[in-house]
Amino acid sequence: MTETNTGLTAEAPAEDPMEVLLDLLDLGDFDGARTNEDIFLGPSQKQPRHRVFGGQVLAQSMIAGMRTVEPDRIAHSMHGYFLRPGDANQPITFGVERLRDGRSFSARRVHAYQNGVPILSMIASFQVEDTGLDHQSTMPEGIPDPESLPSAAELLSEFDHPLARHMSYERPFDVRHIDPALYVSSPTEHVPTNAVWMKTIGPLPDDPNLHRAALAYASDYTLLEPILRKHGLAWVTPGMSVASLDHAMWWHRPVRVDEWMLYVQESPSAQGARGLATGRIFNREGLHVATVAQEGMVRIP
Repeated sequence: MTETNTGLTAEAPAEDPMEVLLDLLDLGDFDGARTNEDIFLGPSQKQPRHRVFGGQVLAQSMIAGMRTVEPDRIAHSMHGYFLRPGDANQPITFGVERLRDGRSFSARRVHAYQNGVPILSMIASFQVEDTGLDHQSTMPEGIPDPESLPSAAELLSEFDHPLARHMSYERPFDVRHIDPALYVSSPTEHVPTNAVWMKTIGPLPDDPNLHRAALAYASDYTLLEPILRKHGLAWVTPGMSVASLDHAMWWHRPVRVDEWMLYVQESPSAQGARGLATGRIFNREGLHVATVAQEGMVRIP
């Protein structure tokens, strides 16, 4: 990014980011195109680097799978592999294979296609709501309130660059770092941890499936940052290449993504140009609503 001294140079986006998010998750259903799969079509969100945001295709794949199960079966887990970079200037076709419908659980395989080849392969599982054993991890204490932390727009206001404008004004989520953000500055403390508050910048409908899919979208924003923080790296490190390889997610309890959530992340290992990161997501009342894991490629000169 190129720093300027002109103050707040970024302008508000032409499109409302919340409308963009809702449009992304409103997949088209092609009944006439069904073979052994249910076929859906979704748009792509424009990106400065013209590559599909991983969280977008995760969320859309979950919506596609949700469309093929009974309404009383809610998503509880998914495991996906990013196979190829997606083109953010093209729509995405989603093929859903109905693997199994049992008494309590349903399994779906979802492939996201562009140009006839898969860019993501995912298996997701859905369950009829049930009762049973109940315990959870504890939300960290001493975390500052999100209202006391700067937004991305405040942190990047002095930078006139497409990425800065996108992160400040075109993302549907407000993401606020507990420790100094890694957008343009390397961390002073090299620890394999990271934490952010996040929520959508506006309200969403009450549909719980929409909130779960939107949480998958946001879960890909900062999950690799504990790897970078451990090794003193910022996102603008010259020559660094970072890419998500896979993504797993478990939804534990109901969640609203238009209310503040704390995303606590850590990296237990990095080796062989790969790093593993895990994350726990809590609502503001301290309920552990989801857990995430991802391995990413991290190459530095």
